[in-house]
Amino acid sequence: MISEFRNEAIIDFSIEANRRKMEEALALVTSQMGREYPLVIGGERVKTASTFDSINPSNPKEVLGRFHKAGADEALRAVKAAEDAFHGWQWMPARERADLLFRAAAILRRRRFEMDAWMVLEVGKNWTEADGDTAEAIDFLEFYGREAIRYSQPQPVTPLPGEDNELKYIPLGVGAVIPPWNFPCAILAGMTTAAMVAGNTVLLKPSSDSCGIGWTVFSILEEAGMPPGVVNFLPGGGATAGQALVDHPRTRFIAFTGSKEVGLGINESAA
Repeated sequence: MISEFRNEAIIDFSIEANRRKMEEALALVTSQMGREYPLVIGGERVKTASTFDSINPSNPKEVLGRFHKAGADEALRAVKAAEDAFHGWQWMPARERADLLFRAAAILRRRRFEMDAWMVLEVGKNWTEADGDTAEAIDFLEFYGREAIRYSQPQPVTPLPGEDNELKYIPLGVGAVIPPWNFPCAILAGMTTAAMVAGNTVLLKPSSDSCGIGWTVFSILEEAGMPPGVVNFLPGGGATAGQALVDHPRTRFIAFTGSKEVGLGINESAA
């Protein structure tokens, strides 16, 4: 049985043990500074000729990670990988897709201080704001998993004499997810997992300012047992990789959070 949904509580950093765990997490993430991170397309780690650095905005001399940069070619390759994965993923029972999200929520709880530390260092959040972001991501995983199960069950329809009607929700296909930097864990995780738990596959292009956080969410989904190609990790520029994803005729939907100007541009391009 699945328990009733409850919002995740925020960590109380006035408690010494919690402060100590947060300081240890900050030391852990700091010790990993300068690592190189690839694209992930269809489960394959991909390196490109171009890279960019994610820096600590509070200390721009600190390079948190070096990310390989997706271009239009890698974006096209990722669409194909996501479409291939969709053929199997769409038939996965809703409960199994939801269970993946529940496992991811459990992993995120275990790695919670690490995720908080990434947000403190990569986007300059204070400890409480960072933990609120992580708590909301956990809420999304738990809530969307439960909703996917609910929507997979027989849905109410208006009965008509002489007719036998039924209503079923079906996935669309490949979707592009383009989240912002300011809620880099919660919004990224929410838009990504809402799409995938409904049976879609995802082309994830995180904000260039928060790719380390995006990588951490992606790694949690992999750890939870996500099949290759269900989510493809594509850090890169909006004018190159992002535009290629938006323009592709096999991109069935786009989840975007950002500025009005960019959003209207995406709407026009997709239309």
